[in-house]
Amino acid sequence: MQEFDKKEFQKNVEEYIGVFFRKPIKDATRQQIYQGVAYTVKNMIIDDWLEAHKAYEEQDLKTVYYLSMEFLVGRALGNMITNLKADSVIREALEEMECDLETIEEEEPDAALGNGGLGRLAACFLDSLSTLGYPAYGCGIRYKYGMFEQKIENGYQVEVPDNWLKNGNPFEIKRSEYATTVKFGGYVRMIRDEYGNDRFIQENYQSVRAIPYDMPILGYGNHVVNTLRIWDAEAIDTFNLDSFDKGDYQKAVEQQNLARTICEVLYPNDNHIAGKELRLKQQYFFVSASIQRAVSKYMERHENIRELSEKVTFQLNDTHPTVTVAELMRILLDDYYLSWEEAWDITTRTCAYTNHTIMSEALEKWPIELFKRLLPRIYQIVEEINRRFLLVVLEKYPSEAKKIEKMAILYDGQVRMANLAIVGSFSVNGVAKLHTEILKNQELKDFYELYPWKFNNKTNGITQRRFLLHGNPLLASWVTGKIGDGWITDLAQMDKLTALAADPLCQKEFMEIKHRNKIRLAAYIKEHNGITVNPDSIFDVQVKRLHEYKRQLLNILHVMYLYNKLKENPDMEFYPRTFIFGAKASAGYERAKAIIKLINNVAEVINKDETIEDKIKVVFLENYRVSNAEIIFSAADVSEQISTASKEASGTGNMKFMLNGALTLGTLDGANVEIVEEVGEENVFLFGLHSGEVIEYEQHGGYNPREVYNTDRELKRTVDQLVDGTYSETDKALFSSLYESLLAGKGGEPADRYFILKDFRSYEEAQQKVEEAYRNREGWAKAAILNTAKSGKFSSDRTIEEYVRDIWHLTKVRK
Repeated sequence: MQEFDKKEFQKNVEEYIGVFFRKPIKDATRQQIYQGVAYTVKNMIIDDWLEAHKAYEEQDLKTVYYLSMEFLVGRALGNMITNLKADSVIREALEEMECDLETIEEEEPDAALGNGGLGRLAACFLDSLSTLGYPAYGCGIRYKYGMFEQKIENGYQVEVPDNWLKNGNPFEIKRSEYATTVKFGGYVRMIRDEYGNDRFIQENYQSVRAIPYDMPILGYGNHVVNTLRIWDAEAIDTFNLDSFDKGDYQKAVEQQNLARTICEVLYPNDNHIAGKELRLKQQYFFVSASIQRAVSKYMERHENIRELSEKVTFQLNDTHPTVTVAELMRILLDDYYLSWEEAWDITTRTCAYTNHTIMSEALEKWPIELFKRLLPRIYQIVEEINRRFLLVVLEKYPSEAKKIEKMAILYDGQVRMANLAIVGSFSVNGVAKLHTEILKNQELKDFYELYPWKFNNKTNGITQRRFLLHGNPLLASWVTGKIGDGWITDLAQMDKLTALAADPLCQKEFMEIKHRNKIRLAAYIKEHNGITVNPDSIFDVQVKRLHEYKRQLLNILHVMYLYNKLKENPDMEFYPRTFIFGAKASAGYERAKAIIKLINNVAEVINKDETIEDKIKVVFLENYRVSNAEIIFSAADVSEQISTASKEASGTGNMKFMLNGALTLGTLDGANVEIVEEVGEENVFLFGLHSGEVIEYEQHGGYNPREVYNTDRELKRTVDQLVDGTYSETDKALFSSLYESLLAGKGGEPADRYFILKDFRSYEEAQQKVEEAYRNREGWAKAAILNTAKSGKFSSDRTIEEYVRDIWHLTKVRK
């Protein structure tokens, strides 16, 4: 970007509005003004985008392709202005045009390209890769409707399409010149070429054209722009007139329908075979398109395909892109005519795998029948990978049949994608120290024994530029005023704040900023929920994907318990609390959706009870996403990180809260362990079973939740309120599934699988300590400042540097 020219900027905004909408700016809507500003800002970085990729090619730099089903990038405009270091000048230019930057930013929908921590991590990584100057592509799908937009109606989650593209996306560029063809179904015919080599030809298939849309990912203040490439699907033959004229109307548009469904939604409900088939199509679609284009791009500037791994790494973000291993093999075998041994050597030096889950049921598996029918050539390759791999296993463990059962890629009618990823990758990393140790010693123990050199840890991180500099400008300005702005690209410098944690003036300033952010969040809650909350109360926050292991149920049971205590003893000493929840449940996850309904029903009862004098308020924030997350993180006092120990791989919300000065209330799970190491046990609130205790119970039994239930009168009363009509007067069975999950189990699932009752008293005692600590305003302020000060480790910049050092071996671009 050249020197900012205010007049030129204003002129360009007006010109874009005139060209696109045939209006002067004074007559334009807020959305039209947003479009004009967005196109102008994108135009400011186009030259840098071109120059960065030209420099990558001239310097022949190795590139990482980060393959992910999700990229939860949030709004682009504000982030881009921040990374341009142009916030103040653009704000001033807009004010002169009688426009407000915050109002304009609100017109941008969050890009519906992800849902949870997996996608937000991918977005943070792209930000860090650009800021650090490393060549990278993010590769994913251009979902038209995302997962869904969450509405809360009568307390229930209702899923509606998230039509984020209805006004277009000014930050994307369609790149039709890089279109590729992706094939599904049909059969594979083998022929022998003139040299006597076997060749495989896929016939009678359906195909779609994959069209890339590129979005710029701008580094902070360094003119480096990487690319998020998201693929859309188009029909190759948009309309078959011959079939239409013969009356076969469905066949006339079947290719259109295939293309349309592939990119409509993220994570279609897979409770039925059609949903499973669509998920597998999505995964192969974006992987095949990305790998085909990456290999073609490499060969445009290089002659030897055998040296691919020297210039390209494919990083698999969880098991979703695992078919990369087989697709790369297909290209090398069928398009470049390499031998199996050559192709396998290249593939296993090019692919790397990040595991994001400890839970074995979350490691993706596909029915062989479906996989074979949908991807016949890919299945042949997976079959051969499996055959050769099992020979290795049998040679090393000739008398251990159990090894085959655990390690086979094809077993019991299923294709096990995690096993394929491990076998086909040169690196397998976990995302927190505890998570990696559990993988090595429990879930993936057999693979670790076979391939110990592959396994490594890369603790997750977040970008401070999004979640502090942009999301919490008051605190960001305060930090810069105290220690300078070096923290923006080197979060370790936050440690300089440690010396200020005990300073009374700094404590006062810090808590005043927190209070102003709480007022901002309270206003958001009033506007969106119609609930008045007290900014002087403790803001106790749990915002994350809704899953039973994350234990939102434990949280709301404790709220019910506190309400009972207040009703029994209205004069008890009690510091006012505002419990804030935000979460989406997968459309087919009925028990998770029941928890959302419970939270809202509890809120309805408690918030209307005037006898408790607003000592407790409960808020469920609809449609939790990146843009409202920034408001939430900056206002939180307490960060609820209460997953069952051993179940959370890492978590990144915990890091965002910590960065913004919230104190963690949590188990020793995921990255919580490392947060405690950094900030000290005295500045967090720990409770519950440790991971080893949970694993011991799971493997050997010994826990009976009914014993806890029957021996704790107050807890029993709270649990019974799930089915006695206290929070479901007209339908006492409404929450019976939650009640049964705690006490009875179902379908082979143990009762209280996630140890909610077991951990309840420990959690309740930790909550008492939160209240006691909060009453000591100086002590709380000191701990809050220390949490921010000790957050340096948890920058995605640090994580990316570790990936570069140990896995990718990239070189920074010279500009």
